[in-house]
Amino acid sequence: MREPGTPTIDQLRVFVAVVDAGSFSRAAKELHRTQSVISYTIANLEAQLNVVLFDRSKRKPLLTAAGQLLLADARSVALKVDAMRARAKTLSEGMEGEVSLAVDVMFPTATLVRILECFQAHFPTVGLRLRIEALGAVTQLVLDGVSKIGVSGWMINTPDAIERQALGSVRLVPVAAPGHPLAREPAPIPTAIAREHTQLVLTDRSTLTAGSNFGVFAMRDWRLGDLGAKHALLRSGLGWGHMPEAMVETDLTSGRLVRLVLAEIQPVIYPLYLIQRVEDPPGQAGRWLIQQLREQAPEVARPS
Repeated sequence: MREPGTPTIDQLRVFVAVVDAGSFSRAAKELHRTQSVISYTIANLEAQLNVVLFDRSKRKPLLTAAGQLLLADARSVALKVDAMRARAKTLSEGMEGEVSLAVDVMFPTATLVRILECFQAHFPTVGLRLRIEALGAVTQLVLDGVSKIGVSGWMINTPDAIERQALGSVRLVPVAAPGHPLAREPAPIPTAIAREHTQLVLTDRSTLTAGSNFGVFAMRDWRLGDLGAKHALLRSGLGWGHMPEAMVETDLTSGRLVRLVLAEIQPVIYPLYLIQRVEDPPGQAGRWLIQQLREQAPEVARPS
């Protein structure tokens, strides 16, 4: 038996149309073709594939076992071609095919989700590559060209290749589990006492922040690269540390975490910045995303 040939996209579309319509005649009406053309196309497809797709012995054509197996492949190919054509259309209209975004872990998750949902609704054919990192890692991704747009936290020095604009800020508050020794200390807690207990500190592997300590007061600290892990360890009572106020709001209300009042350590205002490479401006979808980030960025103590 000869090897199966290569079906055309049109043959696959007709195959799917007949299945969805339930008959050759209805498929002909939906595709604005004659029934004889539909029948001829299906016959040619069967000849190409060396299989019978429909049982024509009944009043309505029924899929054979082979037809049922090949239908999923036909749908998949047709959908991929449609997606390719849609993406090609956006590219021909001057829109980028993909937007890459790196976001600091401190940026409110609910706000980010809302923005990304809107992005997908507005630009269904534009791919979105998202990375969530801590501290200098966001700047490093933009600097290396891995991400075109970044929402970064505070940096001591911003590389000359990076354009930075103030975006907003979040409030970080010191917290601990109710069973932690600091939670039982009368407020305000002297700094000397706070320093005796392990502090959980967010860190990153970026060389841009090497040797820098952000808000580290304790003599012993655990360095964590994941904010979710820090959150879990805080709730387990294994240390104390600063967390975004919005992220621990439910924990503070339910009593799973306690807000610490430290004598000499005030709540930290963590600034956020929109960053991008100077010589690599975003396209239409990227500009829309930047505008949404500006409009929906957290308003807590926005830098002047």
